[in-house]
Amino acid sequence: MASLRRILALIVKEFVLILKDPKSRLVVIGPPLIQFFVFGYAATFDVRNVRYAVLDECRTSESRRLLADFAGSENFELVRRLDSAREVAGVIDRQEARLAIHVGPTFSRDLALGRPARLQVIVDGRNSNVALVALGYVGQIVESFNRALALENPDLATAPKVMMTERAWFNPNFQSRWFIVSALGGVISMVVVVIVTSLAVAREREFGTFNQLLVAPFAAGEILVGKSVPGMVFGLLDALIFALGAVLWFEVPFRGTVTALVACLAVFVLSVVGVGLFISALSMTMQQGLLGAFVFVMPAVILSGFTTPIENMPGWLQTGTLANPMRYVVVALRKVFLQGSGVAEIWPEIWPMAVIAAITLPVAGWLFRHRSQ
Repeated sequence: MASLRRILALIVKEFVLILKDPKSRLVVIGPPLIQFFVFGYAATFDVRNVRYAVLDECRTSESRRLLADFAGSENFELVRRLDSAREVAGVIDRQEARLAIHVGPTFSRDLALGRPARLQVIVDGRNSNVALVALGYVGQIVESFNRALALENPDLATAPKVMMTERAWFNPNFQSRWFIVSALGGVISMVVVVIVTSLAVAREREFGTFNQLLVAPFAAGEILVGKSVPGMVFGLLDALIFALGAVLWFEVPFRGTVTALVACLAVFVLSVVGVGLFISALSMTMQQGLLGAFVFVMPAVILSGFTTPIENMPGWLQTGTLANPMRYVVVALRKVFLQGSGVAEIWPEIWPMAVIAAITLPVAGWLFRHRSQ
């Protein structure tokens, strides 16, 4: 009970310091608000190496020829051959493929009779930029296939050939803002949490109160809890406020559950608290703490898949992103907003963040005790 009172006293002290310090207030309020509108209106993306799956129900030389054009394109990467239409939903839902190409059983017969031969393309609209670029690539291949058919069959040059039917899941109108803003809460909460916690111990050192804190009747673990809770609270509140803003201001659909949203954000915030405390324990001044925070934040955002697809990165760098908690929260938030996922569906993203938290927090605690001696 006494330990709990001491921790609560530290938490109240940290809140008061943050709210009274103009610099800390600016960090909590100003940058998140600016980032929300800048990213919401201005972010753009480039794409290559689009993963796709194939369902060929025709299995003729014509269908194989068309699909060979996709396999030979440097813009696409074949990841799965499907046996039935029932498999399409699972491949897209799990994001194993960005799109699925479906060749119907009458494809070759329609071509031979000069009728429109339809090619169905089902694309994952959660990443609207990738979806639009991928459809552009598909259109180029289909157009090239039609030109080749016209040259081989001059008598049928004016007849309809392959016609592409598009269908986007989760984002039917390809609103890029849905893709960007749905994950923005994770980016903002990370910035707030890392900066606030990276200044927690550094502020005490710079103000000359660190030694007083050490001689007070607080255990090292109690001090760490007291230093981390305010950052977690501010980060989670910012993320939830901007999630509400995404729905009300940017009109991004929210199809999942509030429980799933809070769960993924809470575990994510916990995973980055250890990083902020690690930086703070190493920093002697607030300036060093801020510099260390930005050294972590920028690569974390770039390597998260928020700005560029992870599959576009070199293999060794893709492996490195597995240690980045931002990678998982970006996917989880887009699943909750656009796909309508619950806690069970985003569990593959939650448990890696929990593992990261289980590693970073003890390391930060050890470093704090080591630097305090």
